[in-house]
Amino acid sequence: MKFKVLYYVNQFFGQVGGEDKAGMAPEFKEEAVGPAMGFNGLLQGEGEVIGTIICGDNFFNENKEEALEFIMNIIKEKQPDIVVAGPAFNAGRYGMACAGVAKAVVDELNIPVVSGMYEENPGVEACKSKAIVVKTADSAAGMREALPVMANITKKLVKGEELGLPEEEGYIPQGKRLTVFAEKRGSQRAVEMLLARLNGGEFKTELPMPEFDKVDPAPAIKDLSKATIALVTSGGIVPNGNPDRIQSASAQKWGKYDVSQRDALTGEYYTIHGGYDPVYANEIPDRVVPLDVLKEFEKEGVIGKVYDYFYTTTGTGTSVANATKFGTEIGKELKEAGVDGVILTST
Repeated sequence: MKFKVLYYVNQFFGQVGGEDKAGMAPEFKEEAVGPAMGFNGLLQGEGEVIGTIICGDNFFNENKEEALEFIMNIIKEKQPDIVVAGPAFNAGRYGMACAGVAKAVVDELNIPVVSGMYEENPGVEACKSKAIVVKTADSAAGMREALPVMANITKKLVKGEELGLPEEEGYIPQGKRLTVFAEKRGSQRAVEMLLARLNGGEFKTELPMPEFDKVDPAPAIKDLSKATIALVTSGGIVPNGNPDRIQSASAQKWGKYDVSQRDALTGEYYTIHGGYDPVYANEIPDRVVPLDVLKEFEKEGVIGKVYDYFYTTTGTGTSVANATKFGTEIGKELKEAGVDGVILTST
């Protein structure tokens, strides 16, 4: 008999809509929808997607108990052999929804879960100890590569086959330490790694250590009344028409715009950010980039000057590597311009 797969996707991959449908309550369709269709084909007749649960990212994260109650009832009713969620790539809210589903299904129903996420997705840390999370690209452009890996792991889990090492199978390490037998004892392996390192040779550690980015806080501004303050945002506020074509998600660039002759952004600016409801930001962009208040402070003498330009990009889905690159580039410009302080806003 074919094993049964129940699939979970968000509103976008469920072909319901984009950000405008992020608040949709969960619904169930007794068919493969979106990526579940391709996944079903990759099972090659050994298994079958018996249905797709679709839920808006905002709804799940803002109404988690209600969403999980519906989802868990469907899973209990359909009794799948395994649940597949995503892949969510680097979409944070989608990743957290997949993680929430995974944890509930594994903890309460003891049914295995397979998902897929970019390694920087916050959903990874939330569920990697519970589910098998396949390592994916940071955007849906990697769908074709992700689904076969997820399908292969799904088949192995259902058959009760032991998975190989994360780097062999393509999933993110779960942080579990397993006992394995090696040809050489630990002391010999350690000496060989040390010699390889000293001689510039290749070696691979058996226990990778986490890397933490620690940034020392800058000293306080001594006299705000003489300070030049700049505005930087990851809220996606841009001039009408988005002249620099900054991406609405997974940003590859940042923009810089002259506000020296403006007292507010309202009227000629809006947000292209794909990760939050744009209505209120479009109505008054200064809600995200408070140029209006800073200009008032400048007139009142609270601060010395508002810097002539503000900097903008989008934070949703943007990789840590790109965010670091943006910050370094923007920071260099601001330092060279003699800016004393920055107000950094998000959403």
